[in-house]
This record gives sequence, structure tokens and C-alpha cells, in this order.
Amino acid sequence: MQSSKRVNIVSLKLVKESSILYKERSVRSPEDGYQLMKLFLVDKDREYFIVASLDTKNQPVAINVCHIGSLNASLVHPREVMKSAILSNAASIIVGHNHPSGLPEPSREDIDVTKRLVEVGKIIGIEVIDHIIVGDDSFTSLKEKGYI
Repeated sequence: MQSSKRVNIVSLKLVKESSILYKERSVRSPEDGYQLMKLFLVDKDREYFIVASLDTKNQPVAINVCHIGSLNASLVHPREVMKSAILSNAASIIVGHNHPSGLPEPSREDIDVTKRLVEVGKIIGIEVIDHIIVGDDSFTSLKEKGYI
């Protein structure tokens, strides 16, 4: 006879660590997305991947540092990206990461991750609006490049 298994009863919630003032109020263009992302991604010595959750008016409601990578790589899983978006009731998200090299050109992995996130977003009903790669005083929008 097998013994019983104890199952934990849990609840989930977001924990606000701090806040910022975003004067643009809503994200209407890749440039707006860049202005929001660069607050978190400039001058980092390794790759940071962040998720900005937006409401139905494209106003940021939450920003989550999803992953901190090594000097030149970041392993990002859709489950981790969507976790904060779901918990913050996001209508859509913008994701972004920096390239410590300073060159914001997308890698094959950046493009593949973006396509996977867009697919997952369609399934769960959270649109991925853009993926912004931040470099030294410049950025690349994967939406503008046609990958979204």
C-alpha cells in the first residue's frame, strides 16, 4: 500500500519592490519602448532580460527583471517571461534586453526567443508588442525588423 502524499495549498501574488515614474505614460512606438527599457538596461556588465507588462491602453503597470545572464548569453524561457505578465493582468508585454558589447544587432537566439514568445503570447492571450535590444546609445526593435 502506498502512503499518502501531502499537497501544499498556495496562493500567488506579485510583490512590489519599488516603483519608477514614467513620464510618457504609455508606449506608442519602439522609441517609447526603448526609453522605458534603457532605464533598466544601460551600463549593465552582463545581459539583463526584462518584461514590461502593459494594460489595455499600453501603459506600463509592472516591470520584472526576468533573467540575468552571463557576459554574452541569456537563457530565457517563455514560462518565466509570462509569469509576471499573467500575475500583473497584462493585456500585452514588451520585452527587452541589453547587449553588453554595445551593439544592438539581434542574434539568431534573440530572433528565435522572440518568435517563441509571440507564439506563447497568442496561446495565452497576451500580445508581445515588441522586443527591444539596447546597446550603447542605440537600440533595435525586433518589431521594426519584421520579426513580430
